[in-house]
Amino acid sequence: MQIKQTKSLLQATCPACGLLCDDIVLAADEDAINVASVKNCAKTLTFFSQKLTHTSPQIAGKTASLQQAIAHTASLLKASKNPLFSGLSTDVQGFRAIYNLAQKSNGNLLHMNSQSTARNMAVLQSTGWQTTTLTEVKNRADVIVFIGTDVISHNTRFFERFVWLKNIDDAMFTNANARQIIYIGERLNAQAGVAPDGKQPTSISCSNTDLPEILAILRALIAGKMLKAQTIAGIAINDLVAVAEKLKQAKYAVLAWIAKDLDFAHAELTIQSITETVALLNNTDSRAVGISLGGSDGDTAANNASTWLSGYSLNDNNPDHDFMIWVNSFSPEKSPVQTNKPMVVLGNANIQFAQIPDVFIPIATPGLDCGGTLFRVDSAVALPLKQVRENNLPTLKDVVRQIEALL
Repeated sequence: MQIKQTKSLLQATCPACGLLCDDIVLAADEDAINVASVKNCAKTLTFFSQKLTHTSPQIAGKTASLQQAIAHTASLLKASKNPLFSGLSTDVQGFRAIYNLAQKSNGNLLHMNSQSTARNMAVLQSTGWQTTTLTEVKNRADVIVFIGTDVISHNTRFFERFVWLKNIDDAMFTNANARQIIYIGERLNAQAGVAPDGKQPTSISCSNTDLPEILAILRALIAGKMLKAQTIAGIAINDLVAVAEKLKQAKYAVLAWIAKDLDFAHAELTIQSITETVALLNNTDSRAVGISLGGSDGDTAANNASTWLSGYSLNDNNPDHDFMIWVNSFSPEKSPVQTNKPMVVLGNANIQFAQIPDVFIPIATPGLDCGGTLFRVDSAVALPLKQVRENNLPTLKDVVRQIEALL
């Protein structure tokens, strides 16, 4: 591997989470890439410190040339009647190439985050929602409620970039330091919600599986309903009354969730309850919006690209298949799902295998080994990724096009 030499520090975008922080300053030397600007995000530090473990393709665990690996992949795909293209952790260009190959081979598409994405899609498709962008959260939010998540476990720099701002004037229509932060859920790390002046956030601790009942009560309180119960799921009704009042008095309330953290039966109903609460608040003099945070492994980009290419979002069903191509550009710690069918892995050079695939082709990681494009978690903008080191790894798009040419 050679580090891309620059005469000055390089500003880059980090694809390690859905925020796509574009203020990352990198310093390169002969042996490593060092993050010079951001020291408080382990995800950013881990992403840019990746080394190259595998640089040669493999067939059944043995070193092969790129052309041999591509030819063998094409032969397996030709013999398949029901191929599955799974993982799909890639950028927009990579997904478009995989989509075209799936169309040509009559294959199905399944993202590694499809189950959590489907919870959001079920609500969006059935009832719609009123959501906002990260920029509007920064500029307008005066009350932010985190439901079932502490956010920073997924989006480490969320508070730094969009809530507690270094320059108070960066929030155009509100006093950033006066925001009210509320947490509802389980095992939540509320430390990030402490205001610069030391004001503590409101925390309502409960099991996430109790959120459907709690949110139903909160919605009823906002609607002005009178309740006889004193507690719900161990939570004092008066605590929920206080939250309801803060939401009704807010000028711009934001209700935030991460679908991956709402991992229980019928969790989509909880998301629907959140969005219906937003709609109810907007029937009053206050303004409220929702925002789905998280985002990882290029899931937002894959779902957006699938929607504009096919008219459909990616599904969450694991269809029957007789051959699988697993795509994982970004996350070496996420191994392919195990299968007793032939499997090809087009993946990050550092990926670890629990099961040796029939073919493994190391590919370039966008934002590290090659350029690319990803959508931010709010889908408001698509950001470019830069190549920051030089090596001979092929891009996913190039590999897929060569496979397609042999079909």
